[in-house]
Amino acid sequence: MPVGVHVSTSARRTRVRASAHVPGAASTAVRPLLEASRRPARVLAAFPAGVYLEVRTELEPTVIAVITGEAVRLPNSVLLAGGLPRVEVGEEAWVGDRGVDLGPLSLRVRRWWDPAPPLGQVDLAGLEGAATVLARPAEPAPGLPGNGAVAALAAACGRGWLLGMATAAEQLVGLGPGLTPSGDDVLAGLLVTLRHLGTATGTERAVWLAGWLAATVTFDARTRTTPLSATLLHCAARGEASPEVTAVLRGVAGAQPLEPALRRLRRVGHTSGADLAQGIAIGVDAVLSLGGRP
Repeated sequence: MPVGVHVSTSARRTRVRASAHVPGAASTAVRPLLEASRRPARVLAAFPAGVYLEVRTELEPTVIAVITGEAVRLPNSVLLAGGLPRVEVGEEAWVGDRGVDLGPLSLRVRRWWDPAPPLGQVDLAGLEGAATVLARPAEPAPGLPGNGAVAALAAACGRGWLLGMATAAEQLVGLGPGLTPSGDDVLAGLLVTLRHLGTATGTERAVWLAGWLAATVTFDARTRTTPLSATLLHCAARGEASPEVTAVLRGVAGAQPLEPALRRLRRVGHTSGADLAQGIAIGVDAVLSLGGRP
């Protein structure tokens, strides 16, 4: 679970005046939904620092996270400058026309942020030290320790074997408890890493594999995992991630210190951060192997 707290049907929140117009900054991942005509939505989950809204649409993503500055900024987030109203799971809302209407809150998007910033050019040889750091045991441990599908996924990635990757991924989609099951988090970390590091190092095979693996895990994600996790898989398929994931990739690329960024990521949720880090580690090893540096 990205925010690491218990779901409440009536979470305590900052009081918001009726008809308050609040400015917000939104991820470009949800721009198509926010700039479309108004559509009905419902409260999927409510936390003190955020509310997840499921929008009635065939577009992806289908879930928008309306958050305060205290929450993890997921790639499907709208960050508001103010407090959230008291809401309950199942309550109705509206999304569109560059805004979100939730109870007395009327949020209007004023700025956009990019959840998939490019890494620039990266030297393949420079990834070797990062791979060693990522391989070290750490706490909390990933949510699927010793899982055979995770091991099979890592082995297939290192060989560039698409069928093996797809077979393992099929076993991992939706595997585990919570709003974002561990199997999905591992796959999300892997997808983002293959796409960004593959592009940055010029490892075309990694980018190709990312595209096909993305098609596999998103094909029927809506029916196989939670609505929020399906949305995050669709985001990861496009290389979109939270700032905590992006910071680790920048650390892998040598653009900032890796170990502090890795510690921050692993603190996200119960095991979500550790699972994402496991996916990143698999992806880094795969890019090294596919680039000719086992």
